[in-house]
Amino acid sequence: MAKDPICGMEVDEKTAQYKSEHMGKTYYFCAAGCKAKFDEDPAKYVGMHH
Repeated sequence: MAKDPICGMEVDEKTAQYKSEHMGKTYYFCAAGCKAKFDEDPAKYVGMHH
């Protein structure tokens, strides 16, 4: 399972409809809204999780 970097929900990589790639890593989202937020400013969300 992957964690939605926006809302923290668990997302199954196999069935995730929404995903984005950033710096060679794939991020998965539970909804289009979360993906859109991430795409606007990926660094804001990625920085918090490393």
